Amino acid sequence: MKETGTYDETLIAACGLYCGNCNKYTSGKCAGCKENIKASWCRIRTCCQDSDIVNCSVCNKFSDPSFCKKYNSPVARIIGFVTGTDRAKCIALIREDGNKAYLKLMTEKHWVSIPGKFNKERQP
Repeated sequence: MKETGTYDETLIAACGLYCGNCNKYTSGKCAGCKENIKASWCRIRTCCQDSDIVNCSVCNKFSDPSFCKKYNSPVARIIGFVTGTDRAKCIALIREDGNKAYLKLMTEKHWVSIPGKFNKERQP
């Protein structure tokens, strides 16, 4: 079992989720976004790999990932609603304040993602 709350920039997923606090990652059931070869289904991950960027925070095609059809697909919106997460806020925080501020928040709160608008009681 891997340690939860790991402070590791390489565990920031292409979409902005933080694998270091994910139960599947910490239990050893997932290698994390970058190392999970089974995640080839993820269009965001594939796009970042094809564009040779670490995650959507450094993409200069869109000022906001919500404008990207790969990032903001109907399936992604449904998953975000059901899980109460807001990956776009994660990307915005990384863009505005950098990886260190993002990792500090995620490790202190033990979050995989910043909570979404329907999960306000858990927001920073």
